[in-house]
Amino acid sequence: MVSYSCRTRGLLFCFLLFVLLVADPLNTPAKTVHARSHAKQKTVSTNPEKKFFVNLLHDQQAIWTSPFHMHQRDAQWLAPLGLATIGLIASDRRTSGELVENGANLERLRVSRDISRLGSIYTTGGFAGLLYLTGRAVHNDRLRETALLGATALLNSTIVVSALKTVSQRQRPPVDNSSGEFFAGGSSFPSGHAASIWSVATVVAEEYGQHRPVVQVGVYGLAAAVSVSRFTARKHFLSDVLVGSALGYGIGRYVYHKHHDTELDARNERQRRPSC
Repeated sequence: MVSYSCRTRGLLFCFLLFVLLVADPLNTPAKTVHARSHAKQKTVSTNPEKKFFVNLLHDQQAIWTSPFHMHQRDAQWLAPLGLATIGLIASDRRTSGELVENGANLERLRVSRDISRLGSIYTTGGFAGLLYLTGRAVHNDRLRETALLGATALLNSTIVVSALKTVSQRQRPPVDNSSGEFFAGGSSFPSGHAASIWSVATVVAEEYGQHRPVVQVGVYGLAAAVSVSRFTARKHFLSDVLVGSALGYGIGRYVYHKHHDTELDARNERQRRPSC
């Protein structure tokens, strides 16, 4: 049986985590739009790589201090996400156990694990690296920026996930009949694969989704498939997947809106205008 104290501490831990996730600076779109409307047009940096590690350090400071910058509007994200996570944690043992009760389908496990590999840090990092090399080769500044911001979001989410895994120490589903105990030496909470794929997918969707909806649907669909596969492969509980996905999505949006070069958009608009 799962001890009441462990389950209570787990719920409290998740509530505090969601304060971290949804508080400023992760809710920045409105601020960004306002800032853009008053900002002077800037030129594309000839060497954005120089800012890579500086941006990473600033992002980590902003992410971990975000609970001290909360606003009333954060409740619209904190409440539903927090309640959903608490509800999933309360039902994790039953939902994970149903996968076993319905039969240990080896084919399902194999397919799920194959899909979930797309969310590994090696795959997502390799994808970002490929975008970067391609952008450099064809002199495409947007593709180059997408790769750099995707890598920044990936590293940010990896650092945060690693820290949360170390603190939460939740057991994975196969251990102790899916008890899912926290602070028991495990590494289940949150899902690193979900955080990785959502962080990179969100940057790609923000960069290209406005004018190419199929890109947005495609990358978010892939991220959702990878996230669900971590549950069906019995690598994570549903609550692990939800929190990992929320982390990746929030960090991806923050990185894009914080570091995106608006001159790229202005340049595209000028190119779309019909010549007189």
